Amino acid sequence: MAVSSGRTTINAVGRLIAVILFIAVLVPGVLLGRAWWLAAGRRTVAAGSVELADPTPEGTQALQRQAQHGRRLRRLGLLLGIAGVIGSVVLFAEASVFLWVPVLIVGLLAGVLLAEVTRPRPRWKTAVPPRRPRQGEQISGWLVWTMRAAAVAELVVAVRLWRDENLPDGVAWAVLVVPLLAWLLAEVALLRALLRPMPAQGADVPIDEALRTWTAHLVTAAASVLALLPLGALLLTAGVDPDRVSVGVDLLPVTLVAGGFSALAAGIAVAAFLLTWLRPVPANARALAG
Repeated sequence: MAVSSGRTTINAVGRLIAVILFIAVLVPGVLLGRAWWLAAGRRTVAAGSVELADPTPEGTQALQRQAQHGRRLRRLGLLLGIAGVIGSVVLFAEASVFLWVPVLIVGLLAGVLLAEVTRPRPRWKTAVPPRRPRQGEQISGWLVWTMRAAAVAELVVAVRLWRDENLPDGVAWAVLVVPLLAWLLAEVALLRALLRPMPAQGADVPIDEALRTWTAHLVTAAASVLALLPLGALLLTAGVDPDRVSVGVDLLPVTLVAGGFSALAAGIAVAAFLLTWLRPVPANARALAG
């Protein structure tokens, strides 16, 4: 009886620890969602500054060119996603139904990243000597480093599962190449936005700051989604692996499953906030009237 009572107590304590651990692992995803919710304040401030500004003709033209460029490349991303869906149907027939949504999401987010990394430089005169803002003025460093950490974690987990032969070669290449390319494109776009000189005319500075802010948040969100969603799926795959089942309390599967749910929830939340950044930088009526 004493041995049975002791085992019951240990199991109860183990379950309590597992629940606490599960909740603790979910916290980073909640904090990331809150950080993106706070980032909406930057969008409001930047948009308000542009609406109050009286830009030069070059500044107005830059706003219009950037909006047109973004729409064209995002449409291209949508077409790439649709082409990917059609290709998956040709290759895998009815088995491809599970690939349609991921392929379409990858195409759409690729369009967002390509639009930002290839944005044309504004044609206004730049300040002499060149002046450049700090990245912290465009986007929270916590969001940028979270994107980088998520990308690295996704790559590490994918390689580990691949080496353990828990991932087919085709799936492994997909979950390695797509997040890595998205991360690299985001870093290039962030670097371009950081190194571009500020305009010489003070009336164009609010437009320049808003364009940098939009680019930084769009690429960071897109790369984060393309890292967090596959990371969540991989962690869940590792957590529910039948070969990992053991007797008694095992906290590793609990941690992996909780991490998977946290990454998936965070990825969905960031994708929702990304949608709010897709609208181009607003221009006031005076600027549009010329």
